Order: sequence, then C-alpha cells, then structure tokens
Amino acid sequence: MGESYRVVVASEGTETELSVAAGTTLRDALLAADRSPYGRLSERANCGGRGLCATCGVRLADDVAPNHWHDRLADRFGYPRLSCQVAVDRDMRVELLDDKLVWGGRES
Repeated sequence: MGESYRVVVASEGTETELSVAAGTTLRDALLAADRSPYGRLSERANCGGRGLCATCGVRLADDVAPNHWHDRLADRFGYPRLSCQVAVDRDMRVELLDDKLVWGGRES
C-alpha cells in the first residue's frame, strides 16, 4: 500500500478526518468522502476538476505552494484555492466554504 496523509476537513462547525493517498487531488478526495467542495449551484455545473471554472474553492490552513495560474492569483489576493489543483502531499487542514453559491469570497 502507498503512502497516505491525514486531511482534516472543517465544515459547518464539524471536522472530518480523511486518510488520503499521496498524489490524490484534494477535490477527488473530498468528493470520495462525500464532502463536496462545491456550492449548491455548482454541484452539477462544473469543469470536472480541470481548473477552469473556479467553483471548487476551499481554504487551506497550511501554506501549500500554488502551481496553477488561478491558485497563484488566489493566494496573492486572498481568494479560495482550487481543490482540483491541490495534490495531497502532506497532512493538511481544509475548510469548506459553507456560504458560497458559486465562488468563494475574498478573505477580509
């Protein structure tokens, strides 16, 4: 069996702990655990993890270097990171955006 990491998912005042295989995208890990990163409007209408629609945004508690153009901008200006562009390569903590319709808002 390959290496796996601990991912703690915070949402609506609860926390869920996942064991995620190394290299899995965060989006895929969240969907497999029934912890969708999408808002109610984008649950069905999204790009399928290709980094085009920006609807799978989450907040990362840890500093994970961005490697996608959208995530570089999001990191710079305080917007959510795309879960489809974050490969799980360490233990991490993720906050799902409970109040988003399509995209998440900017941090204050």
